[in-house]
Amino acid sequence: MIDFSATADVVAPQLLGCRLTHAGVTLRLTEVEAYLGAEDAAAHTYRGETPRNRAMFGPGGRMYVYLSYGIHRAGNIVCAPEGVGQGCLLRAGEVIGGEEIAWRRRGDVPFHRLAQGPGNLGSALGLDLAHNGAPVTGPDFLLHPREEEPEWVCGPRIGISKNVDAPLRFWIPGDKTVSARRGGSGRKRGAQ
Repeated sequence: MIDFSATADVVAPQLLGCRLTHAGVTLRLTEVEAYLGAEDAAAHTYRGETPRNRAMFGPGGRMYVYLSYGIHRAGNIVCAPEGVGQGCLLRAGEVIGGEEIAWRRRGDVPFHRLAQGPGNLGSALGLDLAHNGAPVTGPDFLLHPREEEPEWVCGPRIGISKNVDAPLRFWIPGDKTVSARRGGSGRKRGAQ
């Protein structure tokens, strides 16, 4: 079981290989990014609590759903002690249940791209701003523990302009669902 009171950089690799179910679709998480609150200039919570980011301040084990670029719904799982403002962005996953539903939501895309990238993952899962603050333990979401720890790597986050060199992106190497820059540029960790 994941301890969501731990910091985002500790929780993030523990999410890899977990399954997340919502609205008829189940994903196996293959890529996440940690955002470390007030100490991380790229975090939505860097400048403190606002009405938009309030869910990020806890309690942990809840969703932070936000509108990205005015069109995509992206999701984070909140972690760290309550009031700290940390979370793990869900960047990519493999659809392992509800494929037809995911395709209806995403359109005609290759299977490995159904939930590749935060906005596509949000679309495949059917995330909505109304899910902001919902617990990942039900009834709307269910985070299933992984059966075994996958091999994983970490490296710089992508798609941001601040704190870009921080090695806070975690992914399963060689998985086709992982976003761009999946090569060997990361530091190897996890199961051997």
